[in-house]
Amino acid sequence: MAVYRIGDREIEYTLRRSARARKASLTVTPQSFELLVPEQATDEQIDAVLARRRAWIVETVQHMQERAVAQNRVYRFVSGAKIPYRGRMMRLEIEEFDGTLVEISYRNGFRVLKPRTIAPESSDALIESALRLWLKRRVRDDAREFVRRHGERHGLKPRGLEIKDQKHMWGSCGQDRIVNLNWHLIFAPKPVLEYAVVHELCHLRHRNHDAPFWKLVGRVMPDWEARKAWLDRNEHFLGWQKVEPSG
Repeated sequence: MAVYRIGDREIEYTLRRSARARKASLTVTPQSFELLVPEQATDEQIDAVLARRRAWIVETVQHMQERAVAQNRVYRFVSGAKIPYRGRMMRLEIEEFDGTLVEISYRNGFRVLKPRTIAPESSDALIESALRLWLKRRVRDDAREFVRRHGERHGLKPRGLEIKDQKHMWGSCGQDRIVNLNWHLIFAPKPVLEYAVVHELCHLRHRNHDAPFWKLVGRVMPDWEARKAWLDRNEHFLGWQKVEPSG
């Protein structure tokens, strides 16, 4: 990984060349960024892109770092703790029972049944793992319903749907016509998840974010802009950070 220096600041970045890329594009994370360029791009052209986007890179990296700091923190998975779910912070209720596996249910909050035999030092990890699995199943079921609702009506039928742990994107749809979605979308309101599904379905017909693509998105979902705006404003809300208690 290379290092891009701006004054006294050093930001790691990856340069990736692609025969499919028509122009340079940047993907930024809280710690680094990736520059994707056409395969034939020269060093001079790459340097020109970095110089032109210099201020934007710094501002975006800083913004994402601030968002990461603001992410929801969970210190212990105990009764009274809260995690995000469908756009709201929902309470956990932990109860012990005589089963062998952690069981999750939901009704105006999460009810977690924890086997009595679990050692205290293993409790947090097992509850967190069970919650993640339960949430991934919910987002998969919701997404499948949205694919049926919009895909069939508009002739946008993917070859498959996969729920993934994507670090820096909400979804993707490649040449294989498989829609991939970030499971963290379960933390957003259902209309926002629905927008993400529609967005990727529209890529089955239009590969790029050009005018015809957004026109199709608008035809399928007239209020897409408000849903996208929520996602852009609240990306820091979509997940939790497990923090070990100090002391």
